[in-house]
Amino acid sequence: MINPYSRRKFLQTSSLLVAGTAVASAFTSKKDKPLLSFSTLGCPDWTFTQIVDFAALHGYSGLELRGIKREMDLTKVKELATPEARKDTLKLMKDKGLRFVDLGSSATLHFAEGAERQKSMDEGKRFIDLAVQLDCPFIRAFPNNFPKERDKAATMDLMVKGLLELADHAKGSKVSALIESHGDLVHSNDLEAVMKAATHPNAGLIWDVVNMWSITREAPADAYKVLKPYIRHTHIKDAKILKGDDVKKGENLQYVLLGQGDTPILEAVDILKKGGYKGYYSFEWEKLWHPELGDPAEAIANYAKDEGEVGVDILSNCMMVTLYAGHKPGALAAATNYIVFSN
Repeated sequence: MINPYSRRKFLQTSSLLVAGTAVASAFTSKKDKPLLSFSTLGCPDWTFTQIVDFAALHGYSGLELRGIKREMDLTKVKELATPEARKDTLKLMKDKGLRFVDLGSSATLHFAEGAERQKSMDEGKRFIDLAVQLDCPFIRAFPNNFPKERDKAATMDLMVKGLLELADHAKGSKVSALIESHGDLVHSNDLEAVMKAATHPNAGLIWDVVNMWSITREAPADAYKVLKPYIRHTHIKDAKILKGDDVKKGENLQYVLLGQGDTPILEAVDILKKGGYKGYYSFEWEKLWHPELGDPAEAIANYAKDEGEVGVDILSNCMMVTLYAGHKPGALAAATNYIVFSN
């Protein structure tokens, strides 16, 4: 843990913090405070009760479900599997001041007609039905890959048809089917083409900034200009970009705590705020897929304070620092630790 900066020392090292803090202070008013959730992908071994208690204790208002106790089919999770269980679960969520914000399915839309596509469509529709019963606004589907043996345009057409099929299933409800910027569908022009072709009141996009930027290096501002009309939900994470001998098994990312990576994630959050985004900023710690990652309690708590309270306002307080500090080496880390530990 980096030692906290005193207020005087920090101001001496970054006079630009004054402007950044002024903007952050405005953002953290009760009216404008960002909606925070986290994905259960980050805590694959926690029980549902542990997840809910942790979220409530640390100031979150939403939960994004991506499996519980490594059961990825949420319709089979005991807390969600029957009408009685769902009733008890919704009461618990309400008592804790929480709501479900997204159900992460494994439905994948690039498959051609056949068993795999039918399996994906069936899962997506089951998740939509569950979302309706949980008063959850979104379910997620993957776009996902461009198989080499198939024309790219034909695959994008399959993605469009799949998203429209799910959106039609949700028609008349308050649930929308969202695709995530994920897999090969990460370039803003490709995402725009799919979303335009799949225009539907029950369809939308999850903007995962790091999934996109780590491949395309598109500036968040440029991507946002194209994708803004479709963004309903976001995934927030950070990573260091690995090079040379550090790259393992094709992975060029090492996920790290928010504000400690190389990605422009905080810049993207600021762009969302300025653009009027009112949805959830959902923290994604990919512990299930990357077991080498650190303790989910530390990551999800986002720099927990010694007394056990969490500085969940790091997101809102830090979002301007990355811009005002000009990405100078160490500036963001210093700013992050100052904000969290000097409160």
